[in-house]
Amino acid sequence: MTAAVQRQDPPRAADLRLVPAAATTWTATAVGLHSTPGVMAVAGCLLAVLAVLVFRSRRPWTAGLAVALAFAGAASLGMAARVAGRDSSPLARLAATQVSATVALTITDDPRRLTGGFDGVTRVLVAATATAVDSPGGRWRVDDDVVVLADAESWSGLLPGQRLSATGQLLPARGGDLAAAAFAARGPPDLIGSPPPLQLAAGSLRAGLVEAAGVLPEGPRGLLPGLVVGDTSTMDPVLVEQFRETGLSHLVAVSGANCAIVVGAVIWLFRWLGLPRVPLALAAGLALAGFVVLARPSPSVLRAATMGAIALIALASGRAKAAIPALAATVLLLVVFVPELAWSPGFALSVLATAGILALAPGLTRRMRARQVPAGVAEALAVSISACATTAPLIAAMSSSVSLVSVPANVLAAPAVPPATVLGVLATLISPVSDTAAQGLVWLAGLPTRWLVLVAEHGSQVPDATVAWPGGAVGGGLFAMLLVAVVAAAARWPALRPLGLAAACGLALVGLPVRVLGDGWPPPAWLFVACDVGQGDALVVNAGPQTALVIDAGPDPAAVDSCLRDLGVRRVPLLVLTHMHADHVDGLDGVLRGRSVGVIEVGARPDDESAWFGVRDAAARADVPIETARVGQVRSVAGVGVEVLAPARASSGTRSDANNSSVVLMVSSAGVRMLCTGDIEVDAQRALVRADLELSADVLKVAHHGSAYQDIAFLDAVDARVAVISVGSDNDYGHPSPGLIAELERLGMRVLRTDTDGAVALGADVDGRLWVAVRARGSPGDS
Repeated sequence: MTAAVQRQDPPRAADLRLVPAAATTWTATAVGLHSTPGVMAVAGCLLAVLAVLVFRSRRPWTAGLAVALAFAGAASLGMAARVAGRDSSPLARLAATQVSATVALTITDDPRRLTGGFDGVTRVLVAATATAVDSPGGRWRVDDDVVVLADAESWSGLLPGQRLSATGQLLPARGGDLAAAAFAARGPPDLIGSPPPLQLAAGSLRAGLVEAAGVLPEGPRGLLPGLVVGDTSTMDPVLVEQFRETGLSHLVAVSGANCAIVVGAVIWLFRWLGLPRVPLALAAGLALAGFVVLARPSPSVLRAATMGAIALIALASGRAKAAIPALAATVLLLVVFVPELAWSPGFALSVLATAGILALAPGLTRRMRARQVPAGVAEALAVSISACATTAPLIAAMSSSVSLVSVPANVLAAPAVPPATVLGVLATLISPVSDTAAQGLVWLAGLPTRWLVLVAEHGSQVPDATVAWPGGAVGGGLFAMLLVAVVAAAARWPALRPLGLAAACGLALVGLPVRVLGDGWPPPAWLFVACDVGQGDALVVNAGPQTALVIDAGPDPAAVDSCLRDLGVRRVPLLVLTHMHADHVDGLDGVLRGRSVGVIEVGARPDDESAWFGVRDAAARADVPIETARVGQVRSVAGVGVEVLAPARASSGTRSDANNSSVVLMVSSAGVRMLCTGDIEVDAQRALVRADLELSADVLKVAHHGSAYQDIAFLDAVDARVAVISVGSDNDYGHPSPGLIAELERLGMRVLRTDTDGAVALGADVDGRLWVAVRARGSPGDS
């Protein structure tokens, strides 16, 4: 790192011509991905003509602008050709008709697991290249990018380079990239041959690291492969969210920093051994190539390797004045030859972080050193501040939030990353030879990895660790303008710096505690809370201090964990999973993580759904017993009454047997009755009415996220005062049904929805009057 703080001469103007060229070309390519070929071609020709006119003016400032315009014109013309080829492909025409077809594919990247769902099936997204398509209208040879949606059970283990054939339905691509079609695969693929040897070797080494990491506790166990090779497949979803909240997500995405750490360790070792410069450069190059193979040579990894090589060479040689033009040249080449990267958030974050470190960190370090800040602390602060400042506007635009703890979290995390990465790489390389040696190295790597887990866990628990901010281009632009204004004001008027520091300290010491104390969530004496977990269900019933019953876990472990943390829940004596659909059970790990759970109760025949196996394994890992809910069963848990009303047996022959087999509960607390209905539909609702049960309740948890499949007689029998619909915004199913909402209001129920109201809390005052409090995303409110 010491090379990063050496005094640098500014780059020459001729070198910096590449910077506007890279920026303009990037912009032209990103816009081109969302334009028609004709528009791009015309724009490219106009840019080329404009470049010639600007260059012929022969003014001193025009050379760089001419280069930028020329590159942007070339990029636009190239994109026009590629988009025209995509749109004219037989695959795109077939996808427009949504025809069933058999497609020959070559996998290009690791399958990416999706969370949530409505039918209990976990799916993956797979990037692939289609080489042939066979449909009822004929057979075509093609060479087009395709996005595959497939069953995780049979597609998860595929390696890049694997050729296969699959049957399914072609669908139109969403746009914004060069994919000609989407492909919904039916059933497992038919494999053709084996993946390339390099991919097999990389897959074996990565699997060896995951296996060796089994000696670590749950958090570090999944984090270490993410740190070393970007494999987050076994990472705790709650920890993933905590890394996002604290601005540490970049640590588990293969980036230039990973490459720089690995190659830097090799350079340091061979310099210590006295190796001459040429063999040293060769060894560093081999280490970089080996890491690329290990982390899989996908475009994102190649981009990271290029960025890391540039930063490492520039900083280690002390010639950082050439680093920014070299970075710009790399951006030019990558965007022109791999245009999809122009629309990749990972690519943008990597470029911005690298540029920020190269441009800002040396100056910040010198200024801090001049004020007697220790060398190591100054460098760590400078690098973290520079990377956070340059990436913060883009992160704000993407996530509609701003992390207030990212800089301190990154400073605390920085010392742990290099030893964890180097030891993890060594464990990966030794795993085929000796399991014991690999586990020993993993145990050592687990020490700094545990520290990273602690930083993320405690950082995410800071009140208002992230604050809401407008998303999209407008929000990102506003945040960038705010940063520029603050920096410019501090540079122009130094007297404002102590005032700004005092204001920040006052906000932290006074404003933040006031906001936390005045947050009002959870409201006092709350009885029930419907968590805002998106398209799914997660209900919480107050059972005393730090104790609650939980009914369903939602689709996302991070979301339900966040809800339970906000409510202060540490003990869950009873967890009921109404049925085995992903939007009710995929968040189970979030309930189990860090909490004492007494028993998990499930409905009839849970093993009919594939999600059951994940539930069973998660319960076994947490040592929590599983029981079956029995109709007529009445229990009292910490003063909360729970009666099982249905099902007497699993449904068969209905529109959705799984939904109609949901466990139905009547929950009573402090004189307030809440009917929890899972996802039951018309058949099950009519069966409850025919059973002549006491269905009247104060609160109705509306079944199946407010779908249209409701029985009016059932709703009338419940006769609730409040109806709560747990539903995700902008979902694909049309939930909740406008007709249902109108019917609920006609029956005199007040309707509350988590997609518009946020989390919903209910309680009763001393006179038994029901009250409601809602907490929209980011700001509570009462009513």
